[in-house]
Amino acid sequence: MLGAEATTFKNAFRSREGFKFFIETHDTALDKHGHPGTKQPWSNEDLDPTPPEKRTWRWWNFVTFYLGLSFGNWALGSTTVGIGLNWWESILVIFASQLISSVAMFFNSRCASVSHIGHPVVARSVFDISVYSGASFMSNILRCIFGHGYTDIPNYIPDSVGITTQGMLAFLLFWLVHFPSCAFRPYQLRGFFWFKSIIVLPAVWGLFIFYMANTKGNVGSVYASKITGSKGWFIMYAINSGMGNTATLITNQPDIARWSRTESGAQWSQLVTQPLYWSASTRFAVFLSAFVWMVSVLGTNIAANMIPFGSDSSMLFTRYITIPRGQYIVESLAFGICPWKILSSASVFATFLSGYGLFMASVVAIIICDYYLLTRGNVFIGYLYDGTRSNKHHYYHRGWNIQGVIAYLCGIALPFPGFVGTLGATVSTRATDLGRLGWLLSFTVSFVVYYVLCKVWPAKNQKLIKEMGLRWEKQKGDAVVAADGTRIVEEGNIFRVLGETSDGTELGQEAYVVDKRY
Repeated sequence: MLGAEATTFKNAFRSREGFKFFIETHDTALDKHGHPGTKQPWSNEDLDPTPPEKRTWRWWNFVTFYLGLSFGNWALGSTTVGIGLNWWESILVIFASQLISSVAMFFNSRCASVSHIGHPVVARSVFDISVYSGASFMSNILRCIFGHGYTDIPNYIPDSVGITTQGMLAFLLFWLVHFPSCAFRPYQLRGFFWFKSIIVLPAVWGLFIFYMANTKGNVGSVYASKITGSKGWFIMYAINSGMGNTATLITNQPDIARWSRTESGAQWSQLVTQPLYWSASTRFAVFLSAFVWMVSVLGTNIAANMIPFGSDSSMLFTRYITIPRGQYIVESLAFGICPWKILSSASVFATFLSGYGLFMASVVAIIICDYYLLTRGNVFIGYLYDGTRSNKHHYYHRGWNIQGVIAYLCGIALPFPGFVGTLGATVSTRATDLGRLGWLLSFTVSFVVYYVLCKVWPAKNQKLIKEMGLRWEKQKGDAVVAADGTRIVEEGNIFRVLGETSDGTELGQEAYVVDKRY
């Protein structure tokens, strides 16, 4: 296999055809049978349903995955303390936000666990920043190894940029650490997340015990609260920031759940694990702590940033981008967003988190409402790869689900003025308070509006499901019926394609090996 990939890579620089073959993804069975009469690609290996051989995640893999991610809440905890809450209020706020997030993830996991499709394809059924924090731990590692050789590096970067030469060096090195992981898909990273969860737990408790011993339990100024105005609304703002911290994971939960071996493995495991919150005298101890935290941030970046971007970009440019290629792209964009500016203060970071979640909540609400209440868990997978008018289930109105668009706009409309106010504009107190409700308000409004709209004005697919009398998740199964009627069965790494007549008579058989290139 490696020899074939090496030959393909060499040929890419020898001819135009070789280069085209190298950068293009190959047609899958769903692409060959999914949209008769058009050559536009709608799928590749990463958009196809996950074949059985890649459904490698058991429930304990999801436990270690979310257990490792839960340790990342240290940044959120320090942020809530920095903007005015005391230590125990911060713990309660974070627990509340992570519990709400877990419930949303629980429901958003089901479709992917049953149908084995990622977020971009799930979204078709309804709709047609952490690198710098890891760099701070890399900086501590460099300081422990090189001492004054690192700390005495002169700064040549202007103060207005917001980062020093030392910090930029640490950022560059941590950025490079990400590159090997870009080549892997989620089902290949189980071991890494297991390793992360094992090493972080003792490091967290060790660091906590160390500081409590050194300070004799006197945590000083973190008890001081500097809140102005209504504390209740301020706490809602903090919870909303906590929701923003997991907004990507909530929305792109199908990109993780699709690799589950069982239908419920991705649901109950994270519902219990995700809400968990864990709150140097010697150079070597500092080095170990910094290394562990750096690994923790690396895992969070992979799960919350790289995998979602890789999955989503593979849908935008199906012919050329797969999950690994998308991960390389987003890694290359890390410098462009200047993350050191986002993490420059607690208030800026909280504003970023609260605004980020605002636009994601409505998407999750519509997907969950459609799956559980309106289509009864019935997704016609074969039609998710057909963008033609002949698609009777998921084409909607010229490719747009008007009801979904209206519900999305309604969801972001109420809290949006308050979000604008956090950016410096002058808005009313009422708008500010609605903005502090952020994720929760957007989710609730979009959910209710979409449900009511579809009951009064149902989409074509919802009408068909009602007419067909389909019960809960009646369409689930490993067999996929393409738009042209071809039956596609996934077995191991082989797509077995059977053409059948209306009475089930077998007409022929084709076999397509899953393309391993990226």
